[in-house]
Amino acid sequence: MRVVIVTESFPPDVNGVAHCALQTARHLVRRGHTPLVIAPAVADQAADADAPCAVVRVPSLPLPGYPQVRVALPSRRVAAAIAAHRSDLVHLAGPFVLGARGMTAAARLGLPAVAVYQTDLAGYARTYVGTGESTAWRRLRTVHGAADRTLAPSTAALRDLEAHGIGRVRLWGRGVDTVRFRPDLRDTALRRELAPGGELLVGYVGRLAPEKRVDLLAGVQALPGVRLVVVGDGPSEPALRAALPDARFLGRRTGDDLARIFASLDVFAHTGPYETFCQTVQEAMASGVPVVAPAAGGPLDLVDHGRTGLLVPPGDPDEVRGAVAALAASPGTRAEYGRAGRAGVEARTWEALGDELIGHYLEVLRERTAVAA
Repeated sequence: MRVVIVTESFPPDVNGVAHCALQTARHLVRRGHTPLVIAPAVADQAADADAPCAVVRVPSLPLPGYPQVRVALPSRRVAAAIAAHRSDLVHLAGPFVLGARGMTAAARLGLPAVAVYQTDLAGYARTYVGTGESTAWRRLRTVHGAADRTLAPSTAALRDLEAHGIGRVRLWGRGVDTVRFRPDLRDTALRRELAPGGELLVGYVGRLAPEKRVDLLAGVQALPGVRLVVVGDGPSEPALRAALPDARFLGRRTGDDLARIFASLDVFAHTGPYETFCQTVQEAMASGVPVVAPAAGGPLDLVDHGRTGLLVPPGDPDEVRGAVAALAASPGTRAEYGRAGRAGVEARTWEALGDELIGHYLEVLRERTAVAA
């Protein structure tokens, strides 16, 4: 099968869309298929040297105020690349700007398209500009409505899509690398470096941006015997350093380095209320670390409240602080939640989820063939 993955983001970008697109391309290659990735251009010209397949880069510009995010410019390369690849199917990863052009090209070429919903754009509009939610949903309805199938990463996202008039939606979660992220990477030396007084390590991993609400951890850093660790970068970093003066900011970390940090935490705290999935929650669970997360979006599917972690009302700093304090006071509960979390994700490998995705592709191709007949 020849598949074009049109993605709004791809490594070296570090975010959920980029990571999922990379894992999809890798899995397709492993299964003997032929993928091609189309993504926005990045400053690092050598970025695609380690990509699992060919990558076509489309001219792009950094998003004003958030230069880590690049937005593709209009280009004929999208349709030309899809046609030249002799594609059987087009996969749209988090479609909004570049994905919309990919959808248009697929329609013109008569190719089926599978659209993967990954970003709560309406929530982002509410956060960044205080308006524009209806505009975002109109755009999403246009793109996803034209696709043969939309894949939602969580039951909350699926319900949201259907409530806003988007049909042909199916559930497709995300895999986690349980070999890379595992409890036995807990590092005593790293823990001494981060918490020389033997403090409990509570960590956040992710982008430092307004929609992530990392500021809600201010109460956590004030807990006695607790050291807050923040991993990631983004436009909110200067403000967060001022708001969280006692936290350790480690910047962007990836790969085995990130896995070592995850496993060395005592509690993982996520605060963003707009997560359609929340991959870092899965990575914490794979690392055997109990989770505190908002009872909204993707974490509702991932965190079994009272068994693998604690869910708290979104946007409530007192509830976040209280949940972390409860876990800090109970080493036995932390250990129990950590074991249950690891057990809960062991079957969620990228191989299993990748095969499930290929199953969606094949169903869509069969449906197209049946209609044509």
